[in-house]
Amino acid sequence: MVVINCEAATSYGMESILITVFWIVALLYSVVIHEVSHGAVAYSLGDPTAKNLGRLTLNPLKHLDMFGSVMLPLISFFLGGFIFGYAKPVPYNPLNLSDRKYGPAKVAIAGPASNIFLAVLFGITLRFLPDIFSSSLVPELLGIVVMLNLFLAVFNLFPIPPLDGHWLLLTFLPARFTEVRTFLYKYGLLLLFVFLFFIFPLLMPLLRGLFRLLTGIGF
Repeated sequence: MVVINCEAATSYGMESILITVFWIVALLYSVVIHEVSHGAVAYSLGDPTAKNLGRLTLNPLKHLDMFGSVMLPLISFFLGGFIFGYAKPVPYNPLNLSDRKYGPAKVAIAGPASNIFLAVLFGITLRFLPDIFSSSLVPELLGIVVMLNLFLAVFNLFPIPPLDGHWLLLTFLPARFTEVRTFLYKYGLLLLFVFLFFIFPLLMPLLRGLFRLLTGIGF
């Protein structure tokens, strides 16, 4: 005979739902902060495009992409057990930047930098969190924020269009390497899929190592 504790089962089910919802909310705000950081740096360098379009706000409704912010996270979770998504990119006009040479790189690095900041902030909070919780739920939720932002930072730093890293590469790439620029834009989508499915999974040990470095615990 199997006896099921209905109260415990209900509690576990509610906790699972809470964690799933938290994953989605944490991802949404992490990518929103990422995008707002791009626009904020562009604005500081003289380009008002994002401000004029009302995109310098943490209101997620201004940044939602129906596929990337809603459908894709749900599909990836139910099919693969992980949550992946994106927000609408914050537009900017590089011709308006006061720093024409390095401005695009500064705007690009702002997004991953914001994710690194969030990962460090929540990682240190988790590392020094007082041991006063009877449940592991709070540390788990903090850990989700840390891992999500490490993922977003490392992922976006790769030099493949449309990821932020490609702006860093093109900014410092000597002008004579025009073939590299042409190749990246011609095959960017294909390279992105190859990176996402074949290369990025190999970086999981790096992400786990960074997580342990920040939090002092494994993931």
